[in-house]
Amino acid sequence: MRTNLLLTLAVMATALYLVHVQYESRRLYVELEKANAQALKLEVAHESLQAEKRAQATPLRVERLAKDKLQMHSVTPAITQYVTLPAAAAGGKP
Repeated sequence: MRTNLLLTLAVMATALYLVHVQYESRRLYVELEKANAQALKLEVAHESLQAEKRAQATPLRVERLAKDKLQMHSVTPAITQYVTLPAAAAGGKP
């Protein structure tokens, strides 16, 4: 009789532990799925930002912004300025 009671308690403890382990397993699986979904969203956002970055850095757009916002001009020989050193600086000291 004592052995049966001990075995019954062991079976009950094992069953409760099994239920707990299954619950933890399901909870961790749900967390894993959420993390995978978040990773997919971040990957899509990263690709979108990379595409936007490439679109923003095109040479034509950079040139247009330089002309419009910074009032810069293209380099031409007509606006080239030559700088000459003064005679004292060109002489003795390197």
